[in-house]
Amino acid sequence: MTATEIEGAEVGPRRGGRPTRAEATRREVHLIAVATALFMERGFDATSIDAVAEAAGMSKPTVYARYRDKRALFEAVLRERIAAWLAPLAAAAEAQAARAGADVGTDDVEAALHDLSRTLLAHGQSPGAAMLKRNLVAQALQFPELARLAHEEGWLRGVRAVAQLIEAFARRGRIAAADPEIAADLFLSLVLGRSSQAILYGIATDPETQERRRAAAVRLFLDGVRPR
Repeated sequence: MTATEIEGAEVGPRRGGRPTRAEATRREVHLIAVATALFMERGFDATSIDAVAEAAGMSKPTVYARYRDKRALFEAVLRERIAAWLAPLAAAAEAQAARAGADVGTDDVEAALHDLSRTLLAHGQSPGAAMLKRNLVAQALQFPELARLAHEEGWLRGVRAVAQLIEAFARRGRIAAADPEIAADLFLSLVLGRSSQAILYGIATDPETQERRRAAAVRLFLDGVRPR
């Protein structure tokens, strides 16, 4: 959703009194949504508190009452986006690990990794995730704690989740992985590496070529972990 689409959607307080807790929550959600649209469209430097307040239909003092400055508002936006866009990547891997049954066969391992890789790739290439990544890279020096948060909640959580899946398969003798976390990190790198770079630079990727690379990445990984 763009800032233009969001503008004017804010729900104000009741007439003649302070807003209820529910109304205050709606106002906060609206403010973050407007700020998100502006920051993601324009970047940190080109977005002002004045612009956010105007687009949200709020006064500047109202915005400053919630966030001491633009940096604090940007941090709130990125934390919300990290939770919304990056954490689901890891959640998909965790779901696959949870579904790994006791009687998993070799074909099931391959099917699970193909399903997981498709989910990770599709989610990682969503427009919102792409804009978030560009903003994080652009502001990594100013906001190192947020870059760490994105790394921990996105990549590292994903590595741990995939490692659980790999470890479950390894315990049943379906694959061989002496260090599941290293194997998981390599799997994610194979699947997401090139597409992540293309997204960062705004380079369009041919879907057919991308699918061939994804399938090849899964096969290459499986060739490296098949029991000898």
